[in-house]
Amino acid sequence: MIFTRMLSRRWILTTLLVIAAVVVMIRLGFWQLDRLEQRRAFNARVQAQLNMPPLELNGAALQADLHNMEYRDVIVRGEYDHSQEIAIRNQAMDGQWGVHLVTPLVIEGTERAILVDRGWIPAEDYTSGDWSKYAEPGVVEVRGVIRRSQSRPDFGPRSDPTPVPGGEPVKSWNFVNVEAIDQQVSYDLLPAYIQQAPSPSWTGLPARTAPQLNLTEGSHLGYALQWFAFAAILGIGYPFFIQRQEKSAGSKVDPAQKNGRANQHASVSKDMDLSIRRKS
Repeated sequence: MIFTRMLSRRWILTTLLVIAAVVVMIRLGFWQLDRLEQRRAFNARVQAQLNMPPLELNGAALQADLHNMEYRDVIVRGEYDHSQEIAIRNQAMDGQWGVHLVTPLVIEGTERAILVDRGWIPAEDYTSGDWSKYAEPGVVEVRGVIRRSQSRPDFGPRSDPTPVPGGEPVKSWNFVNVEAIDQQVSYDLLPAYIQQAPSPSWTGLPARTAPQLNLTEGSHLGYALQWFAFAAILGIGYPFFIQRQEKSAGSKVDPAQKNGRANQHASVSKDMDLSIRRKS
């Protein structure tokens, strides 16, 4: 039986490796299916928010669950406090390096504030430390999209420092980490921020940016089918490989050994024949 051969001393190690490989491939296939379901859930959540009318951020809306409204259009009026402005590092635009300026907006008629990503400025203006030429004084109306706070990257260990109470405020950040930034500003920040949308009437700096959304399902289903196919090919093909190798090994016996066995068989037959004749 082929399964007996698979577990023989000659093949047991290879068999165990093949079984492990098949299990890993199947697991990778299900992992891709899990990624696909996550992608579909994300797409459905984002599409639902994109279909909603703009949220006017005042009154009762200040108590809304902004975390679960990410990517919904929002409109808010207020006044910027540029003295507590921060920069988000490592931002590129048209191949040029720079930062995004994020400024607390004190919401009109309240003492609450929300962070607004006002857009991109070049690196040389960031390093100078003087961002005053990008100030937008007075009451402004901001239109953009709601974004979730981010405390860590999707991949890698990079993180932001934790502000020290009573210490110097952190001016340069890797992410718009609302919870951490809230520790160094004098306002009660809402638990999300706004990415200000581009506008035909605004052609200067900071340059407004829009979220880069990809609402396709990606290649997860194709990758899953590939992993399942690899597992099937290896799992089904391995027994046939052993059978072929065993058959090939049997056909490659040394000719001298074959002749020796044939002569031995002929000698035994001859002795048996002589013995029979003597008895008769």
